[in-house]
Amino acid sequence: MRSIRFGALAVALLLALAQPVAAVGPGSSGDHAPLYYVSVGDSLAAGVQPIGDPENMHRTNDGYADQLYPIAKSRYPNLVLVKLGCPGETTGTMIDGGICDYDHGSQLDEAVAFLHAHRQFVAFVTIDIGSNDFPCQTGLSCLPPGVASIQANLPTILGALREAAGPDVPIVGATIYDPFLGAWLTGPDGRSFAELTVFGAIVPLNQMLTGIYGAAGMPVADVEGAFSTTDFTTTVPLEPFGDVPLNVVRICQWTWICAPPPLGPNNHANAAGYQAIAQAFARVLWP
Repeated sequence: MRSIRFGALAVALLLALAQPVAAVGPGSSGDHAPLYYVSVGDSLAAGVQPIGDPENMHRTNDGYADQLYPIAKSRYPNLVLVKLGCPGETTGTMIDGGICDYDHGSQLDEAVAFLHAHRQFVAFVTIDIGSNDFPCQTGLSCLPPGVASIQANLPTILGALREAAGPDVPIVGATIYDPFLGAWLTGPDGRSFAELTVFGAIVPLNQMLTGIYGAAGMPVADVEGAFSTTDFTTTVPLEPFGDVPLNVVRICQWTWICAPPPLGPNNHANAAGYQAIAQAFARVLWP
């Protein structure tokens, strides 16, 4: 995930949505054989935070994959995490490469090679991707190219993962949260902008993502819901602002977007936010 300022976001995304599928649990390869959790995606899969090592693209070991791993390992003691996420990855670079170095070329090629080699030992796969597909940071013109890119590339990615993993390995996607909710704290114009980002961009984008995953037969972790993204009605205290909508509080408490410089504002989740994302995946894998 990188910073994307949508500007005027009142755009109708005409989406053909497939229904999401029912949740499934991970498989097992026996009591003593190794099992693998394969995590693919962008900077959220890599666990990026502004406190991370700049020489390692600000990766940390406190991302959602890192926090989902011990939850899964409590059920599967032989589980090993294979963490392939790449900061800044788009659906296009996931297929073609160009940002992070992998032995097999692109992140998708790396994942496919691993899944083919260890198919009978893979417990499950998680993926988040698409936030970086928008080619600019301001204006209405950013949205259609990004949507077109996701619609063109994500089915290819999911098809390759499914073919490599086989028909029985759970592959779980994710929706996204809205870091632009932090604008609500800046005054009346910011409040209007925050509502516009939620209902003009994030909600329809997540509907599109859910539809694409559903068409591939894959369930989706409800990150949008975990962050209470659409809840402007419930209010809770947030110092020093007083009572604030729950979705704004969530984004301030669970990401670096409301943090002061030099660490903020930054769109990435913090440890608590990554834990919320991990729990959203866990609810799908083990309902």
